[in-house]
Amino acid sequence: MPPVRRLPSLPPIPGLLLSMLSIQGGAAFAKTLFPTLGAAGTTAVRVTLAAALLHLIFRPSLQSLSREAWRAVLPYGAALGIMNLTFYLSLTRLPLGLAVTLEFVGPLVLSLVLSRRVQDLLWVGLAALGIVLITPHQGGTHLDPLGAVLALTAGALWALYILAGGAVARRVPGVTGVVAGVTVAAAVTLPFGLVQAGEKMLAPSSLLAGLLVAVFSSALPYSLEMAALRALPARVFGVLMSLEPALAALSGLLFLRERLTPLQVVAMGCVIAASAGISLGGQRPVTEGEPAN
Repeated sequence: MPPVRRLPSLPPIPGLLLSMLSIQGGAAFAKTLFPTLGAAGTTAVRVTLAAALLHLIFRPSLQSLSREAWRAVLPYGAALGIMNLTFYLSLTRLPLGLAVTLEFVGPLVLSLVLSRRVQDLLWVGLAALGIVLITPHQGGTHLDPLGAVLALTAGALWALYILAGGAVARRVPGVTGVVAGVTVAAAVTLPFGLVQAGEKMLAPSSLLAGLLVAVFSSALPYSLEMAALRALPARVFGVLMSLEPALAALSGLLFLRERLTPLQVVAMGCVIAASAGISLGGQRPVTEGEPAN
């Protein structure tokens, strides 16, 4: 088996912040491809090219995986692929910041299920308050209900991806399981992309744009996160990851001119505070290798 190639790493905290900025900037750029490729076409191009990049960078030997390993990889990859698809579909109806905020509910609920601390119920209650504030009320700001359902579905799949990823980590050494999972995700999303975008996916401009999204949303942040995970305490990692909805809103504002209402900003703050609170309490939402956005 060829040796795994290692990439140079930044100091952990700047590296993790750059990882999150890269993911959300990549998601904002991906949204600009929707008029040409649609959400499914963009997902398929991004995930397929991400799989190709990871194969080139890490050169895993998938042929060496046992049947038991594939039984763990298949649900992991399927959850990853459908999570990406539902998240991008939610972006056709929601601002980036709101979609990421709603998606974060999945790992938060998983943290509650895995936690044995009664006080974590308070943090999840705060997150629930944030979701209630996002929900439109009479005379309030409109929130597309299907977009919200899609973002919450992506969050539920994120939680499933986390659990399945734990099984992969136990059974498959190094990054081989991750690359195998992304390969499965590409196989899952490619048919949807072909149905929606067809030959447009093979246009040079689409491939170049998809490659940029794959680099900024998958290959680069994955490498940076892995370096940060090895160096940072779990609580610090969890608190920093809690900033992701805010960084998503910032990317939406800078690159897509998406503005949130003051009430939506308060709702986002509730979710961020809840995630940080659970992390400081010792039960952080596990978000390693998060490729959803």
